[in-house]
Amino acid sequence: MADNISLVVGGPLLRQINDKVIIVQILVMIFLCVNLLLIVTYFKKESLHTTARYILFAVTLLSDSFLLIMSDTLLIFSYFEITINVWSCIIISFLALLYNMVTPVTLTAMTLERYVAICMPLRHGELCSSRRTMRCILIIHAVSSVPSIVILSIFFASASLSSYTQYSICSVESLMLHRWQDHIKAALYQFYFLIMFISIVFCYVKIMKVAKAASGENRTSKWKGLRTVIFHGCQLLLCLIQLWCPFIETALLQISLRLYANVRYTNYILFSLAPRCLSPLIYGLRDETFFLALKNLIFFSLYKRKINLFDKQIQKLQFAQLDSGALH
Repeated sequence: MADNISLVVGGPLLRQINDKVIIVQILVMIFLCVNLLLIVTYFKKESLHTTARYILFAVTLLSDSFLLIMSDTLLIFSYFEITINVWSCIIISFLALLYNMVTPVTLTAMTLERYVAICMPLRHGELCSSRRTMRCILIIHAVSSVPSIVILSIFFASASLSSYTQYSICSVESLMLHRWQDHIKAALYQFYFLIMFISIVFCYVKIMKVAKAASGENRTSKWKGLRTVIFHGCQLLLCLIQLWCPFIETALLQISLRLYANVRYTNYILFSLAPRCLSPLIYGLRDETFFLALKNLIFFSLYKRKINLFDKQIQKLQFAQLDSGALH
């Protein structure tokens, strides 16, 4: 996502890209509102705080929301050509690279949690306790930070001292001083996603075997878990395709500037924004427990608002009657 935060602006494309930036702002606001509603639901419902998959789900919501805000801010900076200090750009880029990896790594952890719940139900309470889940979150962030640490370490080793005092338009690409840095970053990401892909396929095969052997209501539950793993795999595939986008865009830039801008915009929508809205659809709406908590929160808020409006109407009516009595 961090690599797709800048759009080309210039000449006849200015009006077209301006419309596209507005569309991006609308989509980002919609996704953020949905995520915020689900985050509030999670923190309001105490019973969700002790379940591993809901804790990990909250991590993806917070990570995606933070990344959406950051990438959208950098998109606006890039569009209006706002420059910032290189040190500030380094910090922002580190966070962008980190949370760009947190979501797929967390998805892999959620898939493993479903594997334990379905294939090892007797050990699920022990392996997926709240304490171990919190440790897992620390491990997820540690593992996700490795690519950003490697990329920034290479930048520190390659950049001159004078470059740290300069001001420039911030993007992760601006920290790539050599072509081979892109290859190292791509190799790191491909290695990560290969491990994640193998993990998801392994869980899928194991859960499928258990689902076929199960019967009755238990069979339905296991097939539902299998579908969840498939959705996680699809979301991970979108994140993986995102890594190939810069190579395609670089080739198209040599052909046509307009084609490059259109393809880059499409890639940003499909492979950067779209994966960030799939988590709420998968867990926020498909999961019965979370959906029930969400529905109760919405209905309670609407009911409370109606009660408040009713109380205000009663007070206005009472004041009107008092005023009428005073006149008489």
